Amino acid sequence: MNFLAPIGNFTLGLLAEIGRIFIFAWEAIGRGVAPPYYWHQIGTQMLRIGYNSLPVVGLTAFFTGGALALQIYEGGSRFNAENLVSSIVALGITRELGPVLAGLMVAGRVSAAIAAELGTMRVTEQIDALVTLSTNPMKYLVTPRIIAAVLTLPLLVLVADIIGIMGGYLVGTRSLSLNGGAYIKNTVDFLTFGDVSSGLLKAAAFGFIIALMGCYHGFHSKGGAQGVGRATTNAVVSASILILAVNYLMTALLFTGK
Repeated sequence: MNFLAPIGNFTLGLLAEIGRIFIFAWEAIGRGVAPPYYWHQIGTQMLRIGYNSLPVVGLTAFFTGGALALQIYEGGSRFNAENLVSSIVALGITRELGPVLAGLMVAGRVSAAIAAELGTMRVTEQIDALVTLSTNPMKYLVTPRIIAAVLTLPLLVLVADIIGIMGGYLVGTRSLSLNGGAYIKNTVDFLTFGDVSSGLLKAAAFGFIIALMGCYHGFHSKGGAQGVGRATTNAVVSASILILAVNYLMTALLFTGK
């Protein structure tokens, strides 16, 4: 029965890690409710997370929308359904590809940056110095980043939706010879508020995950430079996996039975 021991150890370790993450998240949320509020920190993190991520998110959405239009046209042409390109591009971008791809790109950029920053502060004892100055590190370092990510990710996804649909429009009208007016009309007629709002709701959840994973792994890093490197890698991997898992769960909850 010794071969079961590694499985049991892995399971117990995983459950313990999940428990620590939940406690960390609960403490960060609890600290965010009570004053004082570090508005300057929140504003700075919103610029770092949101504004600085616009180029990579915009480019990703644009080329994704264009590629999606090409693939849908190729498949639809087999059934004489080329006029569905605009509708399916809009639906795919707003419901799934916009929030998921934006979340993954921001996770790769922001989770790594947060984990590296907080990890360096941990190994150089700057976080301990905050405690000696009577400043709660959870309140000052973690909560502003979570609030900023939750607020900015929906805005990023909204921009990604617009740019992705624009990419599909340009490819459809320039490369596939689709009628521009009909393309826009089909998009407006087919797209509903629920399609857009569901993607923005996902984006807020993804923002929470991205900031939480970056802060958690960076906050608990140890072992010098190698520890910071491990924290950075773990933050990106865990945030990406959780984004995909939560996306599936939210899709099942929001759209099952409709």
